[in-house]
Amino acid sequence: MQTLANWDGGPGPWILFFPLIWAVVVIGAVTLLRRTARRGRGGPWRPMDGARPAGDSPLAVLGRRFAAGEIDEDEYWRRLSVLEEQFGRIGKGGAA
Repeated sequence: MQTLANWDGGPGPWILFFPLIWAVVVIGAVTLLRRTARRGRGGPWRPMDGARPAGDSPLAVLGRRFAAGEIDEDEYWRRLSVLEEQFGRIGKGGAA
């Protein structure tokens, strides 16, 4: 008599499905955990490049004020030179 558990005295071909079932369970669990971590607090994959967003940098604020007409060109260059003295060369290859 041939059954699923006993195929000609051995475990049968159905035993090959057990590793596949475990692989599906493990891959599903890992996928679920990764998606949950990404939605929550960003997970370990989120870049941590500082507490302040790049749009709030002093140079960005200065550029926005000049573009909006709040300050004139002379004031812009004067403030830019102060920022360069304080923080080093700004915008030259990305290095300070």
